[in-house]
Amino acid sequence: MPEHVSAPIVELRGVSKSYAGHTALENFSLEVRGGEFLTLLGPSGSGKTTILRLVAGFDQPQAGQIFIEGRDASALPPYQRNVNTVFQHYALFPHLTVFENVSFGLQQKKAPRADLRQRVKSVLEVVDLPGKAERDPNQLSGGEKQRVALARAVVLEPAVLLLDEPLGALDEKLRRQMQVELKRLHERLKITFIFVTHDQEEALVMADRVAVLNRGRLEQVGPAEEIYARPRTRFVADFMGVENFFEAKLAGKENSAFRFETKSSLSLWASNSGGLAEGSAAILAVRPEALRLAGHPTNPAACNQFEGEVVESHYEGGSERWVIQLATGERLVVRRVNVPETQIEGIRRGSKGLVSWDPARTLVFPQ
Repeated sequence: MPEHVSAPIVELRGVSKSYAGHTALENFSLEVRGGEFLTLLGPSGSGKTTILRLVAGFDQPQAGQIFIEGRDASALPPYQRNVNTVFQHYALFPHLTVFENVSFGLQQKKAPRADLRQRVKSVLEVVDLPGKAERDPNQLSGGEKQRVALARAVVLEPAVLLLDEPLGALDEKLRRQMQVELKRLHERLKITFIFVTHDQEEALVMADRVAVLNRGRLEQVGPAEEIYARPRTRFVADFMGVENFFEAKLAGKENSAFRFETKSSLSLWASNSGGLAEGSAAILAVRPEALRLAGHPTNPAACNQFEGEVVESHYEGGSERWVIQLATGERLVVRRVNVPETQIEGIRRGSKGLVSWDPARTLVFPQ
């Protein structure tokens, strides 16, 4: 977490919002710390953009309060809130130059001409667009247009910058480049970023903290590493790429591990019980990359070691993905980063494979 992160600069307290009978947010509460890069992550319809619109003042909550910089801003119009928004499709004025687009807000605020020119020049340097001030938007690439939109937003020096899937219209290579540039911009400006995306990898790469939303509710909020490695609910685990799930009951504890049993009598082991009592129903999960795949037993006495048939094999460039069907009917998805010197011999569709994983990599959720 950056050293400049401090007390909450934006706070939603028990906020609810509906559109034509559809509940977008329900009794939703969230604190955004001053200076942090917070990403709102979730599928379409989870409430991400609604939060931005409420903070920006484009919509008003039907219940609850919104605080910005310590004051209740729930009823304030957008121009009285110290926030600005960057949209996915740039929203640049095509008939204005880059300089005129960036300076537009300053002109509306009647900023002195000399101050206006200096601030626009400085912010164009920050977003790496020096020498482009007199160009028209149609002379710019997609990445340059996005930088102009960012410059137009930050030149007003808002306390909070709202970014509504700003990289969604870019191709993959440019999108990755802009992710790095956005992070660098945040570190230089040291203002609060609230960033909306439905892309899990993008959220993990960019955010100080990630807030995972589901149907208008907050499922989990925390550092990216925590959201990835220690999801608190099945929804978060599933949304963050966990593909292997089992319904089971806690059968007991042996030595330092907990044994769970599925309906098919498969014994699965975890290093923790998830706070459940013996006999309780649970959902067990394990990430595809946490599984090991071999053509023969590596440790015959190991926990979580099962033989199965390779029913699918997929080459994915930087990684490889297999689906293994066990004799009990369960299917396990295994993913491994492709490293030439660690190729697995004899693993192909139709062959036998041995899947195993460490009990510490088993995730446990109440059913």
